[in-house]
Amino acid sequence: MDTQTRIELEAAAFRALRDHLMVKRTDVQNIDMMNLAGFCRNCLSRWYQEAANERGIEMDKTQAREIFYGMSMDEWKAKYQTDATSTQQDAFKKSFAENVGDQG
Repeated sequence: MDTQTRIELEAAAFRALRDHLMVKRTDVQNIDMMNLAGFCRNCLSRWYQEAANERGIEMDKTQAREIFYGMSMDEWKAKYQTDATSTQQDAFKKSFAENVGDQG
């Protein structure tokens, strides 16, 4: 397989994942994704932002999230996010430390 075809297939797979999470599975909470898989929608939007920044495209976290979510984070939270349980929050702290670390 040539490089351009591989890149196009990878991009198509990413778009399918993004659309799946944005449209078909809005019920899946980010905290559950992070606790089970070590990444969530916010991670995906951060990786998108980092890739843009590496190519000299100025993009901040808010812009990347709006591209990935198709709306502002406030809109997303109001429409789809539920309150996390204390068990979910405890698991998230561990998962975040293991998978993301200090982003400050």
